[in-house]
Formats: sequence, C-alpha cells, structure tokens
Amino acid sequence: MAITNVFLFIGGLGGSEVVLILIAVLLLFGAKRIPELARGLGKGIREFKDATKEIKSDIENSVKDDNHVK
Repeated sequence: MAITNVFLFIGGLGGSEVVLILIAVLLLFGAKRIPELARGLGKGIREFKDATKEIKSDIENSVKDDNHVK
C-alpha cells in the first residue's frame, strides 16, 4: 500500500507492477549504473525545485513592487 501511495502520480500501480519495473530497470542499466542514475535524477529534481522557488520569488517580488509603486 505504501509503495502505491508513492507512485500516485503514475496511477494505480500494484506491487507486481512496481517489481516488474524495477527488474526491467535492473536488466537495462545493470546494478553498477543504477546509483549513478539515481544521483543524476536527484540532482535534476533539486535543480528543478530551485528554479521553481526562484521563479516564484521573482513573481512575488514583482507583485510586491507593483503594489508598493501604486
């Protein structure tokens, strides 16, 4: 149940589907490359979050500046 909650954005995945996906990833990339791929994915997600926060703060600052000028 907990694994399906993690993958809610994908849909209703059951335990067998998750295991099948993990086996496919293991066969495609090998055990040695999986940690490297996970680090790259983590860095990409972190950069995306940072960019999102930056854009959000820029928008909030511009709104504050517009309200302050008027």
